[in-house]
Amino acid sequence: MSDETAEEREEYYPLKTLHNFLQEIDREWDIFKTAAIIGIILLVTLMAFTSYRLLMFIFMLKAGMKILRILDEILFTALIFAFVIYEVYLLSRQYNFFKKWERRMGLLLHVEKRLLEKRE
Repeated sequence: MSDETAEEREEYYPLKTLHNFLQEIDREWDIFKTAAIIGIILLVTLMAFTSYRLLMFIFMLKAGMKILRILDEILFTALIFAFVIYEVYLLSRQYNFFKKWERRMGLLLHVEKRLLEKRE
């Protein structure tokens, strides 16, 4: 059995492939989690500016500006606002996913490391 090639050993022990996969996920985990937080912050900021813009259009309406121009702007701003709210929802779900699975991935990496040590 000592004349086995590395590829044949990979067939019997796919743990090395799993090990590489888990290591790569572990390296990227914090980057994805941070990206979700930054995305939420940016979108909340965009929502604040969009709300300000919407308020300005209401004041323009009171000042006597043409109603059709204001309605177009209000509809466009409301559409942006709706997409931003949905994106915040998605990013918060993504962040919660990473937060939930962070500990589980750590445990899986630990178990996988022990299995690799036993194999050798």
